[in-house]
Amino acid sequence: MKLSELLIGELIKNGAKTPADLSRTKRIFAKNHNTTFIPNVELIKAYHNLLEFKRIKKNTRIEELLKLGKVRSLSGIVNISVLTKPYTCPGKCIYCPEQEGIPKSYLDSEPAVMRAILNKFDPILQIKTRITALENNGHPTDKIGLRIVGGTWSFYPKQYQTWFIKKCFEFCNGRKSKNLKEAQKINETAKYRIVGITIETRPDFITEKEIKRLRKLGVTRVELGVQSIYDNVLKLNKREHKVEATIRATRLLKDAGFKICYQMMPNLPGSTASLDKKMFHSLFSGDDFHPDLLKIYPTAILKEAPLYRWWKEGKYRPFSKKTIIEILKGIEKTIPYYVRIQRVVRDISASKILAGPAKISNLRQVIVDIAKSEGWKCRCIRCREIRGDYSPKTKLYIFRQDYRASKGIEIFLSFEDKERKNLYSLLRLRIPSKVIFSELEKASIIREIHTYGQLVSVSEKGNSPQHKGLGKRLIKEAEKITKEEFKFNRIAVISGVGVRGYFRKAGYTLGDYYMSKDL
Repeated sequence: MKLSELLIGELIKNGAKTPADLSRTKRIFAKNHNTTFIPNVELIKAYHNLLEFKRIKKNTRIEELLKLGKVRSLSGIVNISVLTKPYTCPGKCIYCPEQEGIPKSYLDSEPAVMRAILNKFDPILQIKTRITALENNGHPTDKIGLRIVGGTWSFYPKQYQTWFIKKCFEFCNGRKSKNLKEAQKINETAKYRIVGITIETRPDFITEKEIKRLRKLGVTRVELGVQSIYDNVLKLNKREHKVEATIRATRLLKDAGFKICYQMMPNLPGSTASLDKKMFHSLFSGDDFHPDLLKIYPTAILKEAPLYRWWKEGKYRPFSKKTIIEILKGIEKTIPYYVRIQRVVRDISASKILAGPAKISNLRQVIVDIAKSEGWKCRCIRCREIRGDYSPKTKLYIFRQDYRASKGIEIFLSFEDKERKNLYSLLRLRIPSKVIFSELEKASIIREIHTYGQLVSVSEKGNSPQHKGLGKRLIKEAEKITKEEFKFNRIAVISGVGVRGYFRKAGYTLGDYYMSKDL
């Protein structure tokens, strides 16, 4: 028996529960066997080998103890980014880097880009590489949030789009398919289920026709490169569209049930600190915007972007660290409970950034530390989602928040503790302003349902909030609101392919684009 397998036996025998227990057992084992510390990645492999040959029983305590990078699956799914091959981008944005052989706006120093280059932009090899790494670190990988990145997706050739997504499904299914529709059907019960697909695009590329295509592809979330909501700033930065395009795209996407993430860029040329503060306030007041998720990317000075020349010539001056911190504090202090701040600064190597607050790679942690010292906490979803174990004794409450957005009504339902410090599960219900698809006629639509906590495999149960019925209870509440308050007799859901089975069990049936239920 290998030393790593012997050590697994010691950990089980000693009932190791904490990182301190793990470290102590490793230390004693190394001394007794005259060897070095055995890394967790080797222990994970040894554990699965022993499990496969039935020499030990499944031990969730040991699995959790050995898991590396636990945050990767703490939101209930594992997110995998896959980069498209380079195509010409229609934009001429002055802040956007352009590097030969790389999709525009991306750099070869970014982790997802490096992985794509290594795999020659092959979607199958990219997913395989990422899943293998996650599994080697002890993460379950049967619930995948697929994020397709690289340039403007909607500008890519339609044939390439279909091929790319079909290949992603085929790897997850473990076999080839005649067409995309067949690949999606197989994925409903596959080993790796794609529970959601995200693409990036520009607001001015969103039309009803494009939305119907996105649904055929299985897309459930759209990241819009909004950057600014001021026409003069957009014009100066050569965005070639106005804020009206963002307002229209947001409304169309929400009425079709998509989740929406805005990519915002404070400190763009033409803006000021006061304008940026006003901009983030405006996102959540009035009727026009209200994104579900935010990515905040302070403008970076990159040698590969036209803005570099402006900076060198003294035509552009980036914010100071103090200024960007004040802007971010204002955002996090007032962010609504229904919004998730996905990222603060892009995942670009600090060595590539020549100037500006984006050079502070740990900017989010800086704000967290300041918040602690000042006695407040960001209330966005990411900062409140439960990450520890779930106890049946925990008393949870259903919270409801209604707000008008994009000429429709949004209803945010959530399971949280009484003080709203920890969020366990959420549901976004929309009463649309306009019917885009006939199957959504006189129906409300569930745009998102998500239970947080450590990812638990489809057929298993654990100490996570997942598989405890929280999502089902929120669905029942959404159905009740739909029928009793709005007098609709149907409810639809923009279901990811890999979770169709979940909704079938709840009485939903698959139509052309959505799953729906008569009430």
